[in-house]
Amino acid sequence: MANISKGILGGFSGKVGTIVGANYRGKDIIRSVPKKSGRKPTELQLLQQKKFRLVVSFLQPLKPIQSKYFGMSSGVKSKANLAASYMLNNALLVVANEPELVFNKILITKGELAGFQNQVATPAAGRIMNFTWDDNSLQGNGNATDVMNVVSYSEDQQVFEVFQGVATRADGTAQITLPNYFGGLDIHFWIYFNNAEQKLACNSPYLGLITLI
Repeated sequence: MANISKGILGGFSGKVGTIVGANYRGKDIIRSVPKKSGRKPTELQLLQQKKFRLVVSFLQPLKPIQSKYFGMSSGVKSKANLAASYMLNNALLVVANEPELVFNKILITKGELAGFQNQVATPAAGRIMNFTWDDNSLQGNGNATDVMNVVSYSEDQQVFEVFQGVATRADGTAQITLPNYFGGLDIHFWIYFNNAEQKLACNSPYLGLITLI
C-alpha cells in the first residue's frame, strides 16, 4: 500500500506495481522494484559482503558520534556513510579470504579541530585509565574549552564503552573507570576532542591495546 503526500501531484511512499516511492534526505524519489538475480555471487562479491557486514556491525554503536563528528556530509553521503567508506578503504585486512579490523587505522572521529599533542594512556589498579596530553589551546583552532572524550572497545565481548566530556583540552589530564566486565581484558582505546559548540572534532588518535589491571 502506498501513501500519497501533498495531494496527487506530491511524492508518495510505498510500493505501487513495479515502482517504489520514498523520501530520502528530504527528496522524493521513485525507483523500480529490484529484481531477484539467479546468479551466484562471485568470490569477490562475497568478500565485499563480508567486509560490509563487518564494518556496519562494528560502527553501529558509534553512529551517534560519527553522525556529528566525521568529516563533512557530501551530496547523498551522510557523515556516518563517510565513516563506513573510510573504514572499508583504510582499516581492513583480508586474511585467508576473511576481513579483519586494523585497529590502529580506525578513526572514530575525523575533523578540522586541532588534535592532541603528546598523548599518553596508562592503566592503574581497579580498571582505571589515566590519560595525559599537552595543553595546546593556542595551536591552530584549538581552544581551552574543547571537550576530551574516550572510546574503548573490547574485542572479546564486542562491546564499546564511551566516556564523553571527561575533561577539557586545558586540563591536560583525565581519568576514567572501566566497567567490571572489562577487568583483566585487553581493551582498545581512542580519544577525541570536540569543541564546546559541538560543531567540530579532531581526528581521533588510537592509543593502543591496553590490558586493564
